[in-house]
Amino acid sequence: MSENSEENIFSKIFENRKKKKDRVYIHILLFVVTFITTTIAGMEWTTGKIGPYEFHDLLKALPYSVSILLILGFHEFGHYFASIFHKVKATLPYFIPFPPIPGFLNFGTIGAVIKTKTPVPNNKAMFDIGVAGPIAGFIMCLAILIYGFLNVPGEEYILAIHPDYFLDTYGQNAISLEFGNNLLFIILKSIFIEPGQFFPPMSEIYHYPYLCVGWFGLFVTAMNMVPVGQLDGGHVIYAMFGLKKHEHIAGFSMLILLLLGFMGLFDTLLELQLNVGWSGWLFWAGILYFIIKIKHPPVYHFEKLNLGRQIVGYISLLILILSFMPSPFIISL
Repeated sequence: MSENSEENIFSKIFENRKKKKDRVYIHILLFVVTFITTTIAGMEWTTGKIGPYEFHDLLKALPYSVSILLILGFHEFGHYFASIFHKVKATLPYFIPFPPIPGFLNFGTIGAVIKTKTPVPNNKAMFDIGVAGPIAGFIMCLAILIYGFLNVPGEEYILAIHPDYFLDTYGQNAISLEFGNNLLFIILKSIFIEPGQFFPPMSEIYHYPYLCVGWFGLFVTAMNMVPVGQLDGGHVIYAMFGLKKHEHIAGFSMLILLLLGFMGLFDTLLELQLNVGWSGWLFWAGILYFIIKIKHPPVYHFEKLNLGRQIVGYISLLILILSFMPSPFIISL
C-alpha cells in the first residue's frame, strides 16, 4: 500500500469521526435549547405569568421540563434501541424546541424524532421499531401521571395562582382554556382521587406540572398512534395486517379526523358551544395527507407476526383508545 493511499484512508477516517462528532453536537444543542424552551413554557403554564423571570422562578418549572423531556426521550429511545436491535441504522433523537409565543398554545416543544438511515428489512422489524416508541413513552407518561394524581396539592396551591378562584366572579369576561378529557384520565381519577378530595377541573389542570405533562404525553401519543402512513400507529397496523387492510384502516382514520375537525370548526364559527371536535384535527389531517402520506411503503419481506407481537400490537391500539381526545382543547368565552 502506498503512502498516499494510507494518507487517504486516515483522512477519510478522521473526516467520518469529525462528522459523527458534529452530528452529536447538533443533538446535544437541540436538547439544551428544548430544555430551555420547555422550562420557560412550564413556568407560563404552571403560574400563568409571562416573563421576565428570575432564576429561582425558573427552578419551579423544572418538574414540567424534566418530565416532558423524559416522556419524549423514552419514546424516541424506544425507537432507537429497537432499530439497533434489528441492525437498522438510526440517528439519535432530535428534540424540537418551540419558543414561547404570547397568545399561542405552546408546550415548549413540538416533540422529538429519530431518522432511520438504512431500509427496514421486514415487517417484524418495522413492528418492533414502530411500537417500541409509544409503549416506552406511554409507560413513562403513566408513571408521571400516577405521581401527579397521588400528589395533587390542596386548595392553597390554586389560590396562590388565582386568589379569586372560589368567588362567583372568577373567570367572568375572560377566555377559558380547557384541556379535553380522555379515558385514562377518567380511570386514574376514579382510582386515586377520594370522594370530596379537591381536584382541579380540566380548565385548570395546566397549572399542575405532572398532570399537565402527563396530559400532553397522552396527546402526543394519540397523535402518533393514529394508524395512518408512517406514523407509529401506521407502522403497527401495516406490520400486523398488511398493505390492503392498512389502506382501509388509514382511510377510515382520516375520515374520523376530518369529521372531528369540521365539527370543531363549525362549533367555533357558529358559536354553538357544543365542545365536540377540534379544528386542529383538520391541520393534522392535512399534514398526514400532504407530508406523511396515507399509504405505508412496503418492506422487502412480509410474514405473519407471532402471537406475542400480535398481543403487543393490540395493547398499543388500546393505548390509542385510552389516550385519544376528540376535543383536546376547548376554548370559550
